[in-house]
Amino acid sequence: MKESLRQRFGKALRDLGRKNQDIYVLTADLSGSTCASFFGDEFPERFLNVGIAEQNMVGIAAGMASCGKYPYVHTFGVFAIQRAFDQICSSVAYSNLPVRIVCTHTGLSTGLDGATHQSISDIAAMRAVPNMTIISPADALEAELALKALERHPGPVYFRLTREERERILPEDYSFELGRAVQLADGDDAAVLATGIMVPRALAASRLLKEHGFNVRVINFSSLKPFDTDMVLQAARETKLLVTAEDHSIYGGLGAAVAETVTEAGLATPIVRLGVPDVFGESATGDELLDKYGLGVEDLVQSVLRKIAD
Repeated sequence: MKESLRQRFGKALRDLGRKNQDIYVLTADLSGSTCASFFGDEFPERFLNVGIAEQNMVGIAAGMASCGKYPYVHTFGVFAIQRAFDQICSSVAYSNLPVRIVCTHTGLSTGLDGATHQSISDIAAMRAVPNMTIISPADALEAELALKALERHPGPVYFRLTREERERILPEDYSFELGRAVQLADGDDAAVLATGIMVPRALAASRLLKEHGFNVRVINFSSLKPFDTDMVLQAARETKLLVTAEDHSIYGGLGAAVAETVTEAGLATPIVRLGVPDVFGESATGDELLDKYGLGVEDLVQSVLRKIAD
């Protein structure tokens, strides 16, 4: 079953707004696309469309947060990072204010809108911002659970959501915990460390690799900052190979965080980083682009087989 992360997040935020009167939602003329409209339709007095003015939107949210409110700003990943990064750093993160930056169109999976709308460097940028929390849910259920878990988190949060509907993979009794990675499949031949929409593909690859005689564990890194270094090191010590998978540039994202962790611990476990190479995307469906740039299920399978064969 497939489900929209942005829709489930938007409805869950509306439900939180019924109980928490300090929640406000802001959008930059994208209330429908980001599903901020679910909240705005029910609470127009706590909803603000600033127009195409992302920098102003973040500045207003910082002011609200400094007065004890919990503002959620909604836009696309490229608009938050490439237009309002100064305000995110100086007005929000520097003062450690509880502004939630909700980006519903991230990575190559944004698809047909093309390179100008595909945010492939946002994780790298946000990882370098002090006080910033980064969440990249694996499916719609985890998006809702992360929202609820961080309802009153005292600092800024970046929610990295997706445009297209994605496969539901987590059970109803799944528990989200900030800073904790979750192992979804067991194995000691290799480990695929994935985030966001690459988690379902990692699970599919693990099932195929079992047919080749290899047991490959899959770990979901939905919390990218804070980052579960213990889970990385455990996988590095217990398996022969680490493969990272992300709908993001290979520079500065999950793969970089894993490589930093393993290297600093002095371990020699081989690492293969799968992500967007040093290129801009193009216009096609999200799945077509993921496959083209080496992020398909078969790409994951072959990465493990080639390296283990070495």
